[in-house]
Amino acid sequence: MVRLANAIAPHSGGLRTALRELGQGYARAGHDPVLVMPGLRPGDEQTEQGRVITVPGPIVPGTGGYRVITARRSLKRLLEDLEPDRLEVSDRTTLRWTGVWAAAHGVRSMMVSHEGLDGLLRLLGPPGLPTERLADRMNRASAETYDVVVCTTRWAAEEFRRLSVPNLVRVPLGVDLDTFSPDRYDERLRATLPDGPLLVHCSRLSPEKHPDRPIAALAELRRRGVPATLVVIGDGPRRRSLEAKAEGLPVRFLGHVSDRDLLARLLATADAAIAPGPVETFGLAALEALASGTPVVVSRESALPEVIGCAGLAADDDPASYADAVEQLLARDTSRRRKAARDQAARFDWQTAVDGFLSAHETPASGGTASGSLAGGGTAGGSPAAGSTVDGSAAAR
Repeated sequence: MVRLANAIAPHSGGLRTALRELGQGYARAGHDPVLVMPGLRPGDEQTEQGRVITVPGPIVPGTGGYRVITARRSLKRLLEDLEPDRLEVSDRTTLRWTGVWAAAHGVRSMMVSHEGLDGLLRLLGPPGLPTERLADRMNRASAETYDVVVCTTRWAAEEFRRLSVPNLVRVPLGVDLDTFSPDRYDERLRATLPDGPLLVHCSRLSPEKHPDRPIAALAELRRRGVPATLVVIGDGPRRRSLEAKAEGLPVRFLGHVSDRDLLARLLATADAAIAPGPVETFGLAALEALASGTPVVVSRESALPEVIGCAGLAADDDPASYADAVEQLLARDTSRRRKAARDQAARFDWQTAVDGFLSAHETPASGGTASGSLAGGGTAGGSPAAGSTVDGSAAAR
């Protein structure tokens, strides 16, 4: 099984986490996963998630380090050398042609939608761009190119469902329930921070994530007399402007935190998290906060309200709405809100996600190739019905 991915953050991020967890799950199931991703220089190593091949790719301007694979000819040669029986593509831009390649070589293919294309075009495109029409055209082409399209939430699937795409499958992602736990609450860490409610924002500091919203919400809370502090975990192209915006406020920018134990302790020690990205299709950082026992305030425009359930609150895109939601969460009984957050996160686990992805690939959990598949991109069990769901998670139903 070959997996292709673009736009992976240099050090962290939800896509990097999802690729790692799925790859490890595929390997445990007896498959031979190979991840091909862009980087500064060529690389080839064996890891817990299988073989990882890095190919040189240019940086996308303004993203703070995202790279993409653009060398089509050399990637074709690599795919032919690897001879995959399955192709999984986590990209909707420069790699979309690989679905055609897979069909021509009799390889079953899957595209995983990790972002809302319509929303991204609205955020990053020029004014006046017919975003819905353009997104529909690109999404229809993707659905026709790949054997199956996987979305992680109902929200993410909606832009395909409105096109009556017949090969759409919904598979939720998971969260590391061992690493992220309420038990990681750290009294000594809390003692190093100011008294009062502790808020946390864990995200890439780039425009589509709206990282200025937590700072504006903190300013509004302080104006109301709430002595809150904000810790910002993550880095990106907006960091310097955010630091300027936060001047005079109790905000600590930690940058990228590579120590997962420290990250888990920070999330578990916080009183509330803020995840304001309006085009998030799943929100692993928010789910990690919930797993840590910390409720989350999310953007009403994103997929996160369906992920957090009653363990958090959705806010409109303005400081007062985020401040209102934070205050409402803080007013809840501490032990009850922490239990509700953990219980919601426990509905998502990585093994269920791995099983769902393997089912969408129409390949058995024991490894190998499903009987009768692969001829001209055919399937072993027939194409999934429109809008069907492959999951065992009650939260995704």
